[in-house]
Amino acid sequence: MGVRRRIAPEPGSDAVRAWLRALDADTEASAETVLAAADAVVLDRKTLATAVRYALEELSEAAEGDSVEVRVPPFGVAQCIAGPRHTRGTPPNVVEMPAGVWLAMATGRLGWDDAKQSGKVSASGIRADLAGVLPLF
Repeated sequence: MGVRRRIAPEPGSDAVRAWLRALDADTEASAETVLAAADAVVLDRKTLATAVRYALEELSEAAEGDSVEVRVPPFGVAQCIAGPRHTRGTPPNVVEMPAGVWLAMATGRLGWDDAKQSGKVSASGIRADLAGVLPLF
């Protein structure tokens, strides 16, 4: 079953590019500077929400499945990665992070290991590893 899209590709891509322009204007390429700047990017809330939700939809499409829940509060949640599906309560495999960190990883500005080691990514469960599916763009 395909991903049900709520955000069309053009406005989604535009929002991701706007976030990247804002990040790249103030950031060097090192993981430390990207981490420091990722959540400090000044972008209007609607554009940020669109970028995050579009990237989550891309994740669901790239790694179709229901075994891992990726949370980027307060903007969205995605199910991904093939495996056993959870049906009730808190899922056993959860990844949660702030919006800026999610977009930095989705765009390849920040690697999974660096983000996880920073403490800004919470990952629980044996399948809660996005290294094999990121970056998306």
